[in-house]
Amino acid sequence: MEARFDCMKAAPGGYLAMLGLEKYLQECGLEQPLLHLIKLRASQVNGCAYCLDMHWKDLRAIEEKEQRMYSLDAWRDCPYYTDRERAALAWTEAVTLITAGHVPDAVYEEARAHFSETEMCDLTLAVAVINAWNRLAISSRTVPGGYQAQAAKAAHCSRVP
Repeated sequence: MEARFDCMKAAPGGYLAMLGLEKYLQECGLEQPLLHLIKLRASQVNGCAYCLDMHWKDLRAIEEKEQRMYSLDAWRDCPYYTDRERAALAWTEAVTLITAGHVPDAVYEEARAHFSETEMCDLTLAVAVINAWNRLAISSRTVPGGYQAQAAKAAHCSRVP
């Protein structure tokens, strides 16, 4: 596969704006492992090879259990996820697949039972941002494999409870 274009070089202002949203999400208070699970799950749904590679590496860097990563596409049937994570994953799928039901009330109610209003906004922003990254990477044919998880990020995130 050969890349079609490089957004970072061709549209640096837009790329930096996306990074600004990522910075906000890193500091918003949602758990880093949860954010990475959300990103990995949306990337699975969208079939984004670059983002799948990235978020597997990010989850490994924060010492996420392999079993939870391997089973993520079957999260409904596995006991490895908390109720909060399950609500976030359901929300992620509903928002990612927005045309398949327009985020049903039952999915919202379940998520709202585990997340404050601010957290719901942050969760939705996280899903929107990863979907935007997926669309950029897929349409530009960004080649997977070269991403390296940052050591400093890994050290910081491994301390998060």
